[in-house]
Amino acid sequence: MSIAVIEVNRQAIVHNVEYIRKIAPNSQLVATIKANAYSHGIVGVAELLQNKVDYFGVARICEAMLLRQKGINTPIICLEGFFPHDDIVDLVDFNIQSAIHSKWQIDALQSSPLENEITAWFKLDTGMHRLGFNLDEAKTEFYRLASCSVVRKPINIISHFSSADELTSEQTSKQLELFDQFIASIEDKSLIGKCSIAASSGTLAWSQSQREIVRPGISLYGISPFNEPIAELRPAMTFKSELIAVRSHKKGESVGYSQIWCSQQDTKLGVVAMGYGDGYPRNVPENTPVLVNGRRVPIVGHVSMDMIVVDLGIDSQEKPGDEVIFWGQNLPVEEIAKYTGISPYELITRLTERAKIHYVDR
Repeated sequence: MSIAVIEVNRQAIVHNVEYIRKIAPNSQLVATIKANAYSHGIVGVAELLQNKVDYFGVARICEAMLLRQKGINTPIICLEGFFPHDDIVDLVDFNIQSAIHSKWQIDALQSSPLENEITAWFKLDTGMHRLGFNLDEAKTEFYRLASCSVVRKPINIISHFSSADELTSEQTSKQLELFDQFIASIEDKSLIGKCSIAASSGTLAWSQSQREIVRPGISLYGISPFNEPIAELRPAMTFKSELIAVRSHKKGESVGYSQIWCSQQDTKLGVVAMGYGDGYPRNVPENTPVLVNGRRVPIVGHVSMDMIVVDLGIDSQEKPGDEVIFWGQNLPVEEIAKYTGISPYELITRLTERAKIHYVDR
């Protein structure tokens, strides 16, 4: 059994869903569980939430197919849509809803031999400039999509904010204005289904953007999309391991590769079974904290593939087997993001399969 563990508090996720429901009471909820539910376990989170949310959001058709194969019946939206080499018959066979963001997708649907209709989410580019139809082409392409016999009507409309986590930015208001401008331009309102533009940041900070559907992602797991933790959210993940050795260490001696750290005094070092092979960043700066038995101590030397060394201090009483927490309830991942310069999104989604998920309820 791996001792590098992603401990997931199921009740914290449920609490966060309830909080988001409270602040967006008039919106349906898409639980975004792409990237293995942000490393919380896509199947485990889906099983937990399938009767508590209205939709699941994934990035790839393969993620949606896995959920269906595991018995998840909740509506699933593939937020990146189908790809050029995907078999779009899978959309019907596995009952997957798809974003439509490009002309080639509409071409494919127009010539498709599908015998049943699919539910489409027309992707509008309001300023992210990544996927979606530009405003000067969107109306034409929307009606072209509506003409496809294999597309169920009405058609849902979706977009994505680029800067909703920047609370003083004018970009979000501009994007929302363009979103509404496009909706108003469609004369046949019977073709317009549900509308969604707010993910975590929009849902939490821009209430006017909530619309019929909100799509929280990182906030589901108790992590703030802004720079600071949000008191009302409960972090679901505790990323942890344990000490496998405690060593006496002399003043002036280095530790680890490249000798980037030398001790300024005699001390004790703890060796932790954790490394970049588990997904913890290799180049974290000196003094990035971890919790050992609840006590903050600094990482010293380079993070190795399988081991990390921490300075326990000369009076340390720690011993092999003691718990080491890299982030969690009392050491927010948002704080580790500040130390490392790596966003919380990347910190949690880079974790590898070697770090095993363990679910708890508390």
